[in-house]
Amino acid sequence: MKKKTVEKLKDVLRTIKACIEQDRYVFSKHALDRVRERNIDIPTTLNVLLSGYEEKKKTCFDKENNTWKYAIRGKTSEDLSVRVIVAFEEDGMVVITVMYVL
Repeated sequence: MKKKTVEKLKDVLRTIKACIEQDRYVFSKHALDRVRERNIDIPTTLNVLLSGYEEKKKTCFDKENNTWKYAIRGKTSEDLSVRVIVAFEEDGMVVITVMYVL
């Protein structure tokens, strides 16, 4: 039986804000590794998610996991550009990775 394709969220930023406010988010092991490796702390990552914008050209559908991966871009307090990739599960948001962007 074929899995039903997941619909793309119409207002991803509102969904992100709700997940953070309700403490319904987790960082994947990969994201935690990148946070440490790239010196982008968790509060900065959350701030980018709350104040950034969706980078629609980088948002994509992940066929293997049957989910949308949303790219959110924002600035750190030092004015550096950061991209955060998130996906959603039934119970909340998963931060997949965090990176600096030139």
